[in-house]
Amino acid sequence: MTVKTELTKREQDWNPRSDLVLSNQIKAYDAMRQRCPVAYSDYLGWSLFRHEDVVRVLDDHETFSSVVSRHLSVPSGMDQPEHTAYRKLIDRHFEPARVEAFEPQCRAISRDLVSRLQRNAEIDLVVDLARLFAVRIQCAFLGWPDELHEPLLQWVRKNHEATLARDVEAMAAVALEFDGYIMALLDARRQAGAAAPDDITTDLVREKINGRPLKDDEIVSILRNWTVGELGTITACVGILAHYLAEHSQVQKQLRANLDQLPSAIDEILRIRAPLISNRRVAHRPVEIDGRKIAAGERITLMWASANRDEAVFEDTDELRLDRDPEQNLLYGRGIHVCPGAGLSRLELRVIMEELLQATETMAFIPGRPATLAVYPAGGFAALPMRIA
Repeated sequence: MTVKTELTKREQDWNPRSDLVLSNQIKAYDAMRQRCPVAYSDYLGWSLFRHEDVVRVLDDHETFSSVVSRHLSVPSGMDQPEHTAYRKLIDRHFEPARVEAFEPQCRAISRDLVSRLQRNAEIDLVVDLARLFAVRIQCAFLGWPDELHEPLLQWVRKNHEATLARDVEAMAAVALEFDGYIMALLDARRQAGAAAPDDITTDLVREKINGRPLKDDEIVSILRNWTVGELGTITACVGILAHYLAEHSQVQKQLRANLDQLPSAIDEILRIRAPLISNRRVAHRPVEIDGRKIAAGERITLMWASANRDEAVFEDTDELRLDRDPEQNLLYGRGIHVCPGAGLSRLELRVIMEELLQATETMAFIPGRPATLAVYPAGGFAALPMRIA
């Protein structure tokens, strides 16, 4: 009650939903990092814009909790020691051998989608490639049927709109819709018994945690986290990468001639232009950051899109440098909550960009047809008119 009273009286340092911020989130966050690196707003609570402050929170699990919602979130919304067992279970599904075995299927999907893109005509790279790639690759890796492609695309859109509006009823309805998709998949596998498909979803049905089978709500939570993370961020990543190469023709030319540089270039481009804007924590106890006093129970938003552009860590932050220290790049998080699917995402992005560069000679913008930026909580682009040849 005390915290609530204090929050209602506190003056806001910024408005993350203002037209000025949403018109160019990266530019706005850069400005906030200089003007007010620890800023309060009713919408996001405390926002941290500096790399060192974000790292401090990520590394201090005693002070900053990942349990930010009353809804189950496995394992990203858990603290130690509960988090440990679930994370160990999940990591098994992203072991290097499994990820590497997925490359041929990933390449076949990538090649098919790139071959379908119209040449020498206007396309929307987000709609015609990025979204389709994200949903097809996700379903293929998890063993989900093609019939789920369109429902999942619509679900991502509705989830984004409900999250942006903080519409609790809409968010609940969207979550329930996703639960229905997953429960149908789980029921089918249980009915099939030993004949169930050999995929990750079947593995989860048979998994045990602390000596007992996973509960349905735990499986749904795991798959929801993977789906939200995969569909939204992979879509954003493909759009950001294509946009950057169209904007920087010399880099595009360099990578076409040196595909082996793609892994480093992809991580660096996505550091410069974040596909994932932020993440949340809650203060376990009173704490002070940069002179700002944060009470126990208050919300904290880690602004990845700003921390990864902090000039104190990344000199000439807008410059593409393939020799930067990868340990400083927070693209996939850090610490116990570092993204378990980082290896998979890197493979997927490398393969789709290899196929796109090998199957084309140019990727360029269309004069008079500017890209449309995505808005919080999404990064990247909502629309990206381009021409490939």
